[in-house]
Amino acid sequence: MLIANDWEQYTLLDSGDGEKLEQWGAIENGLVLARPDPQVLWPKEKPELWDSADGTYIRKEGGGYWEWKNCAPTESTLHYKNLKFIVKPTDFKHMGLFPEQAVNWDWMMKLIQNAKRPIRVLNLFAYTGAATVACLSAGAEVCHVDASKGMTTWAKQNVALNGLEDKPMRYIVDDVLKFVKREIKRGIKYDAVIMDPPPFGRGAQGEVWKIEKMLYPLVNELIHLLSNEPLFFLISSYAGSGFSATVLKNILNSILDSRGIAEGNELCLPIKDSTNLLPAGVCARWTMK
Repeated sequence: MLIANDWEQYTLLDSGDGEKLEQWGAIENGLVLARPDPQVLWPKEKPELWDSADGTYIRKEGGGYWEWKNCAPTESTLHYKNLKFIVKPTDFKHMGLFPEQAVNWDWMMKLIQNAKRPIRVLNLFAYTGAATVACLSAGAEVCHVDASKGMTTWAKQNVALNGLEDKPMRYIVDDVLKFVKREIKRGIKYDAVIMDPPPFGRGAQGEVWKIEKMLYPLVNELIHLLSNEPLFFLISSYAGSGFSATVLKNILNSILDSRGIAEGNELCLPIKDSTNLLPAGVCARWTMK
């Protein structure tokens, strides 16, 4: 179990009855949001806090919408240690950042910094680029791949916010599997792979992605892109994907050779003034022995 407990500008205030109450930003002036979370099957511990929510996401069939006490907020900047990210409410309930992933950012940055050699990272399903920012800040070269032009633009803004726009990197808007196959033909090699695939998605040209059918074949292709000295391979999955950490670990163990070892972990967020944890995702990490 990995717990993202080093945040100073994100706080999970409470959870219960299918929702979570979060504060995005400094404790004295952060944005308080109530968002649905299907895994929250227990009652609220601090029901008196929920009236403080600035916004509540209302789920409906096929999507949802925000209800605001006042006007809808604009984007803001969230700090994590030496990293900075743009966050803002989206129509699909997310904020452009998954706080539970902070434990993986720390892990990747430490490996890259300790490698004492140039590291080339491939970040697939890269979303708004939090992992891209982390790896760039640690000194790696990054190839950032996502099928969404809008999310890639957001990632570029995050990179610029951290003053990393002159670092060596590529942004690719494309279907992940098609891109990977082209890179194999080109003979390109990477020292590390990051991937956070959604349960379902569509590529830049409408290609359909289904994680239960396509994850293993994709990882099987990716071994052809690994360098002779791969540093790490990370697969993350949102809690709602239905996969356990052991499933992801077994995929890596069955495909990658015996030079390394994989471990599976649940990603959790601490709840303020509570002994409970919120399960927010799973991951499997592979590193060289």
